[in-house]
Amino acid sequence: MQVWTQFAASPRGIVKVAEQAEAQGWDGLSVVDSQNLSGDPFVALAMAATATERLQLATAVSNPVTRLAAAAATGIASVDVVSRGRATFGIGRGDSALAHLGRSPARLAFFDTFLAQLQRYLAGDSVPFADIDIPSTTAPPMAELGLADAPDKSNIGWLKGRRKVPVEVAATGPKVIALAACRADRVMFALGADPARIAWGIETAKAARTAAGLDPDGVKFGAYVNAACHRDVEIARDLAKGGLTTFARFAVMHGKIAGPVSPEMAAALETLRAAYDMNKHTHGDSAQAQTLTPEFIDAYAIVGPPEHCIERLKPLAALGLDKVSVSGNLHMSKTEAGREAQALMAAEVLPAAQSL
Repeated sequence: MQVWTQFAASPRGIVKVAEQAEAQGWDGLSVVDSQNLSGDPFVALAMAATATERLQLATAVSNPVTRLAAAAATGIASVDVVSRGRATFGIGRGDSALAHLGRSPARLAFFDTFLAQLQRYLAGDSVPFADIDIPSTTAPPMAELGLADAPDKSNIGWLKGRRKVPVEVAATGPKVIALAACRADRVMFALGADPARIAWGIETAKAARTAAGLDPDGVKFGAYVNAACHRDVEIARDLAKGGLTTFARFAVMHGKIAGPVSPEMAAALETLRAAYDMNKHTHGDSAQAQTLTPEFIDAYAIVGPPEHCIERLKPLAALGLDKVSVSGNLHMSKTEAGREAQALMAAEVLPAAQSL
């Protein structure tokens, strides 16, 4: 099983982070795409590529609103060229990137169209102009220019013949899981670390592919898992809770809880949603983080000493996940306890998880 780590898209800071991640043995490094909160992800990934040799690189995650599919395709393909084939494009419907533009996540139909176009561009195929959603009030049709000749469709010519960058979709709700299962190369579940919830996600994805006439085993599965490894479980919970609020909120973002949950977990998710302050996104001292009980953190995340973390990862690998991205650790390096947790994760949990 591949095991990845995550960091902010810091154009200069990412170099040291990437060098350390490669030296520690992580399979990959992903960076966030949130233009108001972090640097440009493609710049950061390109910088990371120049400082490493084998480390896989990805966005985690981009969104379909702040860039056209053509721009997203050429951005990640450029990273793939710089890294000599180590890039992956991770995308979801959008969260903080859109919230800081006053918007909610993209609608499903728009997301579906974006994914279809993105995959075509990355495969070296073209997209009809009529399918590109640019309002004429923003930019009128090219025909108004009276050109002697012009393209009749959209394509990225320099991608022809190159490696197709894989696309993975972050998914929580059943509709997004179904869409991702049919459009993506890998579905990355944001369902927490509960095996029953991951199993539900896999079943949902395979059913969607079967209904679409596709091979149910023709897509890969991975998961974003919030984790903090520390021999003092209370410290581990405290380290994990800031990032955990972000991922747990996805399960109840629109008011309806996605996936199987106990009554207690349902109540905790609803309380989290009601308290969520986007100004404190990912922060452990946020109002939303204070709503999380030890029981909820222990169930939804992986927290505790190395041996406990390893045991929690085993059933996830047994379900067929080929990738786990350890998320929610963007602020850990700021404290001594956080740095200790990161070191334990890399030294003891990482090699054991990779062997699963």
